[in-house]
Amino acid sequence: MEVILAKTAGFCFGVKRAVDTVYKEAGKKNVYTYGPIIHNSEVVNDLKKKGVEVINSREELEALEEGTVIIRSHGVAREIYDLIHEKGLELVDATCPFVRKIHKIVEKAGNDGDQVIIVGSEHHPEVQGIKGWCTGEVHIISDAEQFEGIDLNKPTTLVSQTTFNYKKFQDLVEILNKKGYDIGVCNTICNATEERQLEAKSIAKGVDAMVVIGDKQSSNSQKLYEISKKECENTFFVQTLRDLDLKLFESTGKVGITAGASTPQKIIKEVHASMTEKSFEELLEESFVTIHNGEVVKGTVIDVKPDEIILNIGYKADGILTRSEYSNDSANVDLTTVAKVGDTMETKVLKVNDGEGQVLLTYKRLAAEKGNKRLEEAFENKEVLKAPVAQVLDGGLSVLIEEARVFIPASLVSDSYERDLKKYEGQEIEFVISEFNPRKRRVIGDRKQLLVAAKKEKQKELFEKIEAGMKVEGVVKNVTDFGAFIDLGGADGLLHISEMSWGRVENPKKVFNIGDKVTVLIKDIQGEKIALSLKFPEENPWLKAEEKYKVGSVVTGKVARMTDFGAFVELESGIDALLHVSQIAKEHIDKPSDVLSVGQEIEAKVVDFKKDDKKISLSMKALANEKEKTEE
Repeated sequence: MEVILAKTAGFCFGVKRAVDTVYKEAGKKNVYTYGPIIHNSEVVNDLKKKGVEVINSREELEALEEGTVIIRSHGVAREIYDLIHEKGLELVDATCPFVRKIHKIVEKAGNDGDQVIIVGSEHHPEVQGIKGWCTGEVHIISDAEQFEGIDLNKPTTLVSQTTFNYKKFQDLVEILNKKGYDIGVCNTICNATEERQLEAKSIAKGVDAMVVIGDKQSSNSQKLYEISKKECENTFFVQTLRDLDLKLFESTGKVGITAGASTPQKIIKEVHASMTEKSFEELLEESFVTIHNGEVVKGTVIDVKPDEIILNIGYKADGILTRSEYSNDSANVDLTTVAKVGDTMETKVLKVNDGEGQVLLTYKRLAAEKGNKRLEEAFENKEVLKAPVAQVLDGGLSVLIEEARVFIPASLVSDSYERDLKKYEGQEIEFVISEFNPRKRRVIGDRKQLLVAAKKEKQKELFEKIEAGMKVEGVVKNVTDFGAFIDLGGADGLLHISEMSWGRVENPKKVFNIGDKVTVLIKDIQGEKIALSLKFPEENPWLKAEEKYKVGSVVTGKVARMTDFGAFVELESGIDALLHVSQIAKEHIDKPSDVLSVGQEIEAKVVDFKKDDKKISLSMKALANEKEKTEE
């Protein structure tokens, strides 16, 4: 029988630190731990023999008059620290540093106004301790269904119990990413937990039986059992060698052993030693070339079907690459179109034995790993990447670089607000990596900064070649009640309503439409502000007005507007003349509107022309008098 012992089995740094701390304090009088120092009854019972008592509630703590209280590795709420200080008890803090880090994260998040989501087991002491450091709204979840009822559009910080199932946590974060929520995700599963879980999974995939050593109350041991059981049906959960029936393994070929972070090395060694006597046949088997889960192998295609590729990988069994493991977007891909017999491929081993003696391979996961390295290089070098949009999400875009996903939040897609992102689907876009954290599955792309930089360069080029007095072409970008913004190819200029015509413009929206091409005059440049005009000097109607409207001439015009003292008559676009109320008729008139209306065409005589002031005075009364004299 071959026995594989996990390298990460046994006490993690935080647990060893906590246990060592208690053993150092054990010689003192009245030493207590707030809750079991770790979830292992063997250790707790041994400490009890040395005089260390366990208190399990705030009420028991309040009853203490003196002594030393040791905070266990799981940590406690802030109020427990405060109570220990209030009672004048000696405090020894053995909280795992990884747990203390979470306390600081959630405390800061609450002070910043974020709601906190804790991923973990609600009644676990570590989770209760974390909750006790939250200063605002807090939610505890253990599965995706519990996201329902939580407003994820609020500023949110998400943390995890240090011993939570790493794969399950990844799945929860993936769900949030797919929905496009921009949540601050902190992967606070400690490295030791993550390494144990990944190694347990890897070992369990390739053995015939698996032994998990740990206390039944230990969360991390329980999760190691769940992970191993999923990969290997013959998985046994034991606390010590006494719980293990060695007869069950007499005909077993390969056995894996792992242990929780709260399992002493002494117990692990006892179990391992009892199972390591190997037969000659087993030692001979070990001399053969083997492959392992997670190993990268190169193979030659020996057969291709629409839904799978079969490779010779130099092992006693062939490798199988299924359609689902070829690519993230291969649901409808016919694999005969992407590979042919004789091709060589590099893949990664998913499972050495799929139950039928074949090796399961993955191409997409190896490509994603390479893609992540590519993204990391691009992030460090600030390289501009180009890729098609693979998916349009509620809160942004998802693109693929060699099977590695990059999320571009809606706020970083464009340099202006985009209401509908669907137009980008399938479109190839350029972007840079602004944040790279694959451990938290957070790789953020930024297209906006490229657009802003390109616009600044265009703006610089534009300002280098334009000056006041020039005529330029532009496109109407936006129309408001006070004017229109014209895109000049690098910067926008404002065409104010007063500069749209030599005459009067009542509503710019009736004159211009977005997308109209216009030729405009640059009236003024102040910094980055450009004032535009359509009042070209050579078209100024006043240039010929003195000849056309000299004193004594009779003119025709339309009443443009009226006041109590007179009416303004438009002789042509850009030239208005005043018809005083006293010059409307021979008889007395109280106000112009008694006899005139806006839009009415009238005939009058020019009685005054002031070139410098651009003022013309008219008289219907004088014209009427002249007609009377003529008739006499």
